[in-house]
Amino acid sequence: MSRKDHLTFRANRSQGRHGWLRLTPAYSVHLVEELVAQCGPEELVLDPFCGTGTTALVCAQAGVRCHTVDINPFLVWLTNAKCASYSASDIKAARDVLAAALNAMGQSSDHSWLPAIKDISKWWEADTLSLLSNLFVQLDHPSLAAPVRDLLKVIFCRSVIELASVSFGHQSMSFTRRTSTAALVQIAPEQRVSATFQRIAAEVLNSAKEPLPDAAIAAFTGDARTLAEVLPQTGYTRVITSPPYPNRMSYIRELRPYMYWLGYLTSGRQAGELDWQAIGGTWGCATSNLMKWQHSDCYPVPYDGFHALVATVTERSRVLGVYIDKYFHDVVEHIASLKQVLSPGAKVFYVVGNSKFYDVLLPTQDIYAAIFAAQGFGDICVTPIRKRTSKKELFEYIVSASLPD
Repeated sequence: MSRKDHLTFRANRSQGRHGWLRLTPAYSVHLVEELVAQCGPEELVLDPFCGTGTTALVCAQAGVRCHTVDINPFLVWLTNAKCASYSASDIKAARDVLAAALNAMGQSSDHSWLPAIKDISKWWEADTLSLLSNLFVQLDHPSLAAPVRDLLKVIFCRSVIELASVSFGHQSMSFTRRTSTAALVQIAPEQRVSATFQRIAAEVLNSAKEPLPDAAIAAFTGDARTLAEVLPQTGYTRVITSPPYPNRMSYIRELRPYMYWLGYLTSGRQAGELDWQAIGGTWGCATSNLMKWQHSDCYPVPYDGFHALVATVTERSRVLGVYIDKYFHDVVEHIASLKQVLSPGAKVFYVVGNSKFYDVLLPTQDIYAAIFAAQGFGDICVTPIRKRTSKKELFEYIVSASLPD
């Protein structure tokens, strides 16, 4: 089985609104389109793990109603922004405000502001950071209409990460080493920043013109383990989602720069506490909290051999053993919560990936299938869809199931 890059986040970067902001673990728009194509006009789709809003936006483009949930308020904002309709006047206003801000960004300002990112100089060079600070104050001005500010914030987020000293050549983001070697052609910081913002603005504003069918799309901030408390209704007929994989990859690590700039985070402690609330979160204090977590018998994992797998990993690393135990405990709680908001006969499609810890292969797809079976779902099917880019034993699967009528 091949990697099939068209079924990963890489395929999303050239897909209009889907490419507004990247998240490495995001799943492919092509895969979601195939699943949404099976929906009728009467369907009400739920994605309990919103991420960057791939499911919601595909549904919006297809005219299918969709609600989605995420524990991270930044991702909820991003999804609602990606799925919104923008008027010609909104787009023109965003373009005009950006042009004026770029013209004035080199001027000194008494209102400049920097987010409280630790070691911020590792992210951006001093000259670039000063320009970004001046730009942000103008682009996020409270006098601007909400749709205009949303477009400008998307452009800002895309631009700051392209101007940062980071690389996405690995599974997650890493810092790049700056060199003192003089370039053949020196580009002034103002020119580089302006060119980056103008290029990205052209992409974002052009795709914002795309008319969306009149479908009810909404993203809500909340916990996937308590869906009935978060969602405005029940009766969802289809679930299309990709939950976090049990691989200790922290989504918030990649999202931090955006969240600090837009005010969703003001400290590293907040980032860790938010990741601790997420299923599979491991950033900062989320890892130390694992060692205080107490196993509960309320949501046992109904997979033969699960405790033996956890015990084997625990022999090498207690924190990893607890991580696996808690991850699937949370998944059981999530699926029990999911049942409460589904209609009879609802179909679910979960895109998941297996993991490997030391020499222990964790059959995530089979554990999900066992959980669905224990919760009363039927027609359970595990379908491999692609090989992943890391270890040779790792694959991605669709786990599908349905509730009885």
